[in-house]
Amino acid sequence: MKLITEEISKVNFITEGKGRGKKLYIEGVFLQGGIKNRNGRMYPVDILEKECNRYNKTFISQGRALGELGHPEGPTVNLDRVSHKITSLVREGNNFRGKATLLSTPMGKIAQSLLGEGVKLGVSSRGIGSLQQTREGVNIVGEDFTLATAADIVADPSAPDAFVSGIMEGKDWVWDGGILREKYASKTYKTINTLVDQKKLDEQKLDLFNQFLSNI
Repeated sequence: MKLITEEISKVNFITEGKGRGKKLYIEGVFLQGGIKNRNGRMYPVDILEKECNRYNKTFISQGRALGELGHPEGPTVNLDRVSHKITSLVREGNNFRGKATLLSTPMGKIAQSLLGEGVKLGVSSRGIGSLQQTREGVNIVGEDFTLATAADIVADPSAPDAFVSGIMEGKDWVWDGGILREKYASKTYKTINTLVDQKKLDEQKLDLFNQFLSNI
């Protein structure tokens, strides 16, 4: 069985309420079935539906469906990196649409701060399962597929640009009354300054952003 992740960038971040009652939600398609995705994998809809039903019953209905900020390296949800709680996951055609609430955890506050600074974020499902390759080279996800989480918060393809711009403009991402890992922001600033060649900078933007997230 392999660790399988799938990124989706077209999700909405919605603010509801005002003042102390204000909450930020993620809403959109979390999982796609019946089509070959950009990673060359295809999830049969019946397998996704079966697993989403189990995930709803075991995790969402029990208030235990959590997700992280960044790209975890394994199938376990790390409580110290939890940023949001998934509150619904329903089928729409061949897709499964979800909704999640950003939490007031350190990682949740970081995600909110990144969004507030214009950094675009997406979501990534994470699970384990076997793959069977067809003659056409498509990897079909097997019946043993198990979700670890329906959605982690990850970088949208355009996120590194906004991140690099924010670093160069000296913006501080603030959470819980303190500066977000100031030493890593400073280190990233110095790295960018040494990349005089624009092509090299473009190539490393995503790496810089992911390194920053992995060190918070």
